[in-house]
Amino acid sequence: MVSNIVNRTAVEVLKLLQEGTVSLPEVYAACTKRMQQVKDLNAFITTTNHEKGQDISQGSLAGLPFGVKDNYCTKGEKTTCASNMLKQFVPSYNATVVEKLCAAGGTIMGKTNMDEFAMGSGSVDSAFGAVKSPWKYDFGKSEDENDWYITGGSSGGSAVAVATGSCFFALGSDTGGSVRSPAALCGTVGLKPTYGALSRHGLISLANAMDTPGIFTRSVDDAALFFNIMSGHDPLDSTSAQHTTPNVKLAEVEKVKDLVIGIPKEYHGPQLSPEILDAWDWMAGKFSDAGAKVVSVSLPNTMHSIQCYYILSSGDVASNMARYDGIEFGHRGSGSSFSEMLADGRTAGFGNTVKQRILAGNYFLLKQNYTKYYEQALKIRRLIVNDFRAVFAGNSTGGSGVDLLLTPVSISTAARYSDFIQANNRSRCAEHDIYTQPANMSGVPGISVPIKISKEGLPVSLQLMADNFNEQTLLRAAKFIEQEVAFPGLQLDFTS
Repeated sequence: MVSNIVNRTAVEVLKLLQEGTVSLPEVYAACTKRMQQVKDLNAFITTTNHEKGQDISQGSLAGLPFGVKDNYCTKGEKTTCASNMLKQFVPSYNATVVEKLCAAGGTIMGKTNMDEFAMGSGSVDSAFGAVKSPWKYDFGKSEDENDWYITGGSSGGSAVAVATGSCFFALGSDTGGSVRSPAALCGTVGLKPTYGALSRHGLISLANAMDTPGIFTRSVDDAALFFNIMSGHDPLDSTSAQHTTPNVKLAEVEKVKDLVIGIPKEYHGPQLSPEILDAWDWMAGKFSDAGAKVVSVSLPNTMHSIQCYYILSSGDVASNMARYDGIEFGHRGSGSSFSEMLADGRTAGFGNTVKQRILAGNYFLLKQNYTKYYEQALKIRRLIVNDFRAVFAGNSTGGSGVDLLLTPVSISTAARYSDFIQANNRSRCAEHDIYTQPANMSGVPGISVPIKISKEGLPVSLQLMADNFNEQTLLRAAKFIEQEVAFPGLQLDFTS
């Protein structure tokens, strides 16, 4: 068997499978072993029958194992959203993106852990326990002795599954940064496509107008491969774009001399750590040295984006969570009346973070508050969309516009769990989503790419954003970064 198969990219493993250098049972055995080795990280809520994939060799994915965030419906497998409310829910169908991956020959390795109903930025608010980062985790110590690092959220389980080699790619969902943030903190590639490019059918809703299926991989080539498989219009999803997404093709060595890279001045701030700032400046210089034009741009309404995001997403949460009444959906409570049964079921079924968001959303949606808060947030969202359009069109620069925006993903590297939980969920999200959620507000695609290892031994990553449906340029530039930095990835040693 090829050594260190779990450290390979999906493209590399597919080539080995096609050549017959490695067999599918060997690949599954390696992934299953790694899952067992890192089980203390709590990346998976449910593991599926890996053995069933051993006979799947047809299709472009040749049986390759992948992870699925536990808010995607999977036929015959539990889909819990990391909540007691859906602890026993088994869907009768697959989400469209899951169906496409399975049709291409992929096999589900398991359902990955997450913040409950995707409401969080650390993957610590799960009914099944927190997800722990593999970076600097001491597997020889007990949980009480480990002051571990957070993964970012809400798709932390998917990020850990890919980073550790428990599977070769994983699905996440990105509403305000829930793919890009954990990808950044765990040292993987995290792609959030254009809103509508990938079907939302079967993705259990958080905020309908911002939820976007996303992809975790170990390389940019892998991200392009899976994006091509999953993209395209879906008649089952009313938000699926009719726009024909081009088939992304990446060169073996990507050049960027024809690109204009924008640096948004609003993304500089006192909260940004010096190491992130240094990496940002360094990469801007790399683009410039390679012939790209690097210019300063302005997104003036970005400063209001996080507040508007919270109002709009909370409103959607209040609306979407109303369906879990314990009769048609969700945990059924007890009581002598319908109201008592409803109250008991929702009290037991939802965690504190979900309850807080429901209360906030209902407050913003009250008749006396709707115009004051919700409508104003929608208006400012339109201004944010216009800011992005102006930058890409050139209206804000007086030129032909930029092709890409280069920004941080997070204000710092991963925090220790003991520090992270000092703040409440809303404050944590406001801090960690500040650089990511504008892409969700505007609908543009974004990608997180690991750059280097910090002095503390943790991943440092940067974000690229492109105009709608321009994943081709986004992934080209991301591959250029990948070539320049040669990020080593996570190296785990269980031989001792």
